[in-house]
Formats: sequence, structure tokens, C-alpha cells
Amino acid sequence: MEERIIIAGFGGQGVMAIGQLLTYAGMIEDKNVSWLPSYGPEMRGGTANCGVIISSDDVGSPVVVESTTAIVMNRPSLDKFENSVVPNGKLFINSSLIDKKAEREDIEVYYIPANEIADSLGNSRVANMVILGAYLEASKVVDVESILEGFTKVFGENRAHLLPINKEALEKGAEAAREQMKAKV
Repeated sequence: MEERIIIAGFGGQGVMAIGQLLTYAGMIEDKNVSWLPSYGPEMRGGTANCGVIISSDDVGSPVVVESTTAIVMNRPSLDKFENSVVPNGKLFINSSLIDKKAEREDIEVYYIPANEIADSLGNSRVANMVILGAYLEASKVVDVESILEGFTKVFGENRAHLLPINKEALEKGAEAAREQMKAKV
């Protein structure tokens, strides 16, 4: 098993946090992992992406060129990374901010209104956790419990009080993915 994930969006959308959470969860589950961040010229508001590899085998290189999954939080990221997904791979699109449909028909596409769901929970900053929840539901690459266990490692003990809203965001994202998976059958 080897999952190669590209996560991309504007700086400040929690793209790096998704990558770090997946990496910690993989380590918690005794898998081989890598996380490689890439920033645009400015942090907040500029483009940001990271590559994550979670594998049962050794990871030869942390660079993700051909991804099994792409998670895109904004339109420029969709334009840049849609074609990096291998045939039969997965593409998760934040449909709250991206009005364009995927062009490819040889991949599984999930349209997750991450920002709208986050707003309905009363915290717009958990949109990244919503789309992460959708990805976890569709891929089963790591357990949600491992993500939650890694939460304080990524965000620190002083943010542990945010765990409940983030857990709820993961659950809402998983629900959105389940609805789309049912519709595809």
C-alpha cells in the first residue's frame, strides 16, 4: 500500500496542517511516511501545497509527482494539480470556493463544500478538517482516531480545547463523502 497525496490551496487554509496530521497519523499507525511542504512567495494568501506519502514500504523519495489523491482548496490548485492524479485516483475539490468541475473522467471526484460546512459548524477555520474527513472516509488510509491523536502534536497542547469542533468537522466531511459515494453506485 502506498498513498501519494498532494494537498494544495492558499496559505492560511490549513493545507500544511492536513499534511502534518496525515503524517503523524501514519506514524502513529507504524506506517512509513514523508511530508514535503512547498510555499509560494508569501505565506498567508499565497499558494501553498505539500506532498504526503503514507506507505507500508520504505519511502524512496518525498517528492510527489504522480499522486494517488489530490486535495485542492482553491481554483489555482485545481488547475495546477488535477492532471497530477493517476488514473483511478481521487480528487477532492472544495466546491465552496471552486466553481469549476473536474475535466477528467478517469478519476473519482468528490465535490465537498468545505467552507459552507465549516460555517454551519460556527467556525470557518475548520474547512480543512471537513475536506480531510471526506478524504479519510473515501480512502481509509489512516483512522480518524489517529488523526485526533496527532492533533496536539500538530497544533500544540494549548489548542487541545479545539479538538471537539475539529472532530465534528471531520465527521461532517465524512458524511459528505458518504453521500457522494452512495450517489456513484
